[in-house]
Amino acid sequence: MVDLARTVREFRDRFGGEPSIYRAPGRVNLIGEHTDYNDGFVLPAALELATYAAIAPRQDRTLRVHSRLMDQTVSFDLDEAAPKPCSDWGDYVRGVAVVLENADCRLRGADLLIDSDVPLGAGLSSSAAIEVATGYALLSNSGLPIDLTRLALACQRAENEFVGMRCGIMDQFIACHGAADHALLLDCRSLEHRLVSIDPRVRLVICNTMVHHQHAAGEYNLRRRDCEEGVSRLASALPGIKALRDVTAEDLERHAHLLAPVTYHRCRHVVTENARTLRAADALAAGDLALCGQLMRESHVSMRGDFEISCPEVEVMVELNAAARGVYGARMTGGGFGGSTISLVEAGAVDAFKEAVANGYRAATGLEPQIFVSPAAAHVGAVR
Repeated sequence: MVDLARTVREFRDRFGGEPSIYRAPGRVNLIGEHTDYNDGFVLPAALELATYAAIAPRQDRTLRVHSRLMDQTVSFDLDEAAPKPCSDWGDYVRGVAVVLENADCRLRGADLLIDSDVPLGAGLSSSAAIEVATGYALLSNSGLPIDLTRLALACQRAENEFVGMRCGIMDQFIACHGAADHALLLDCRSLEHRLVSIDPRVRLVICNTMVHHQHAAGEYNLRRRDCEEGVSRLASALPGIKALRDVTAEDLERHAHLLAPVTYHRCRHVVTENARTLRAADALAAGDLALCGQLMRESHVSMRGDFEISCPEVEVMVELNAAARGVYGARMTGGGFGGSTISLVEAGAVDAFKEAVANGYRAATGLEPQIFVSPAAAHVGAVR
């Protein structure tokens, strides 16, 4: 947990002055994986795990940013004519500043200190948390109005165009619109969304496999290209489609001959995942935890088989999660290739779940997992 008193002390020591502090949450996705960049549906929740941005204005147009996690300081000139990424953690901050400036948001210079308890590479959206926290802080520091949806879109654009990760809108959107005790069903095309109450009988339990994914290195972007290839080929038979969101399961089976086998499987995951996500949101809203859990399990099978984004450690973790007492459903969460699992667990069974899963995972892999229990939390905002 981030110690805000320590953050203030360190800010004073490093930069001088009194900071304002803003918080943006990490997220866990209950279901709806790799559907957001296909204009589909997702069902994430914001977490208590969060990134904090302490900020105070400067008199010039420099951004000076220190990361406690990295123990590094970087500086950016907001008046630089053609800013380029540096391929390090600072790109998440600089990219957001560049996008905001290009959207006619003239930012004040600032000193920033960034701290976080969102684990890196765990599939819990540490990148969106730093983007949204710093974007909100920069706008506030500059006395500019904040539209949360526009902020989410700006942060997504920064990650797409400056960092080079072709993510969808889910992570930034839930950081901007999450609500305590609720998941959020998001239509990633229209950005229409509704809150879905999480039954108080269950807890969200996240298990970090400690196998870190490396999305920007290629596999995530490759999956996106596979989906785009599928849309391109299906469009010859289904004129007017813009994304896999527009393709039904019946359409896909009828025209499967147009697709290479790998492309077909990628498309089948997305098409069926959209349908599962809508059903899961309705089930969660109705308190039908058994059906919600079943759909989570089906989602994982599809991610493992059709989308091929699992790994041996994730499979061990999911099997341990699913076998534990009091579990309604378990699946990998996040972009894949490592990261974390999410389970819906009966409140009274959480302690036994944590012990059984930790012992089993340690014995099977030799790795020490991180296991978090988090209520769904609120969206980005000021804390000081």
